[in-house]
Amino acid sequence: MYQPYPGGYQQPVPPPTGPPPPVTNAVRLMYAGAALSAIEIVVGLVTINSLKNAIRSAYPAYSSSQLHTLEVVSVAAVVVVGLIAIGLWLWMAWANGAGKSWARIVATVFFGLNTIDLLTLIARPHAAFGLLLALLVWVAGLGAILLLWRRESSAYYQAMSAQLR
Repeated sequence: MYQPYPGGYQQPVPPPTGPPPPVTNAVRLMYAGAALSAIEIVVGLVTINSLKNAIRSAYPAYSSSQLHTLEVVSVAAVVVVGLIAIGLWLWMAWANGAGKSWARIVATVFFGLNTIDLLTLIARPHAAFGLLLALLVWVAGLGAILLLWRRESSAYYQAMSAQLR
């Protein structure tokens, strides 16, 4: 008995109804990272005296003018970098929650940059509480990245990419 080879017809894959739990939890961790980054800004502004003392002890040969300049630059950097970080956390939360396949790659690159920043923070003058917050932000990023690269997450990104074709 002859049966023709089945045609290429395949049932369409139903679109995902929403992100799987690992992606949802990663997005929550990204929102937590944004909140922690905001707290970092506030703590950076509140602990200026601790920062001044850390700078003075790290650079005892600096004049008062040089110390003041370094203090102002350090505080400005905390605010500017903190605001940029908040924006990036929120952008990555939105893009990953929407299933943009490029977003988890970009988030992974940002996590790598955050890791380098954390390591350099340890090497430069800092307030102890600021280091603790930076470590918490890093942990939120680590958790998000681990969740984004799980098998269920990969299936979600593939389904969302297929939907766009």
